[in-house]
Amino acid sequence: MKSHREEIMMEVPARRGFVNITPQVEAALARSGIREGLCLVNALHITASVFINDDEGGLHHDYEKWLEKLAPHAPTDQYRHNLTGEDNADAHLKRQVMGREVVVAVTDGRLDFGRWEQIFYGEFDGRRRKRVLVKIIGE
Repeated sequence: MKSHREEIMMEVPARRGFVNITPQVEAALARSGIREGLCLVNALHITASVFINDDEGGLHHDYEKWLEKLAPHAPTDQYRHNLTGEDNADAHLKRQVMGREVVVAVTDGRLDFGRWEQIFYGEFDGRRRKRVLVKIIGE
């Protein structure tokens, strides 16, 4: 069994955003030489997420609206976490809902997706550099 590890560097210029990272993950898989196995992709920050869904702008807009209703950014004083001097308590909650990681099967050297599935990085406290781990194991 082989393993391959890479990091994808992310810097979303806005506070929140969704970025399709499927091409970067596919490139890492190609570099790994692994044909059969598993690919783990996870955000290495507690205010960011990795998830799988459709690459459709309306859906991303709906996510943004839904998440803001679940955990609104303002007023920031509604969160005890923000008493530490932070203003990102909502980002921690949004990350919890959207998830930390995904695992995708690797079959014949390709990510084994359903028809519309893509991998996304979800940023909830952006404007700074963050990392995404890609770990591929298999043969």
